[in-house]
Amino acid sequence: SKLIRRKRFILGHQIMVGLPESTKLDELNTAKELIKLKPKIIRIYPVLVIKKTKLEEELKNGEYEPLTIVQAVERCKELTYMFNKKNIKVIRIGLQNTDEITNPEDDNSEVVGGPYHPAFRQLVESSIWYDSIVEKIKKFNVKVKEVEIWVNKEDINNAIGHKKENIEPGKLEVIIKKKFTDFLDEK
Repeated sequence: SKLIRRKRFILGHQIMVGLPESTKLDELNTAKELIKLKPKIIRIYPVLVIKKTKLEEELKNGEYEPLTIVQAVERCKELTYMFNKKNIKVIRIGLQNTDEITNPEDDNSEVVGGPYHPAFRQLVESSIWYDSIVEKIKKFNVKVKEVEIWVNKEDINNAIGHKKENIEPGKLEVIIKKKFTDFLDEK
């Protein structure tokens, strides 16, 4: 890593979450070690089980249990926070969808297990946006019934969330439209 940086190449690293026998703590510690190497870019991949591999055998024998999509999103989100905080650009989250890397239910898919999703990065980024929105609302320190949220046009998909999942539960601006006490006063 030092030699690559010294020669003025762009240093990039990759990290996988959900490897056999790996824990969340292992992944966080790996991320800390990667940060010490001072890469400019990083790629984060959740482990997918591919046909005709040792990992597929371990999955079938009950020796390996892949992460769920929710677990993988949460782990990748934590790593993304860590890398962003150190100004390390996360250039990929999840494998790119191809003819072979696709929904395990498709006949042509080489994927037989693991947290596959065609828009995995968006799941992670929209979860980050959701956390950010909730944190800004909490800073108002009032019970909130309705909010209005303003975001840049290019950020709207992540703010709304994949399949609008961030809308249902409740640079951006949060405006409190009605507080809980306003609702009580409407009687």
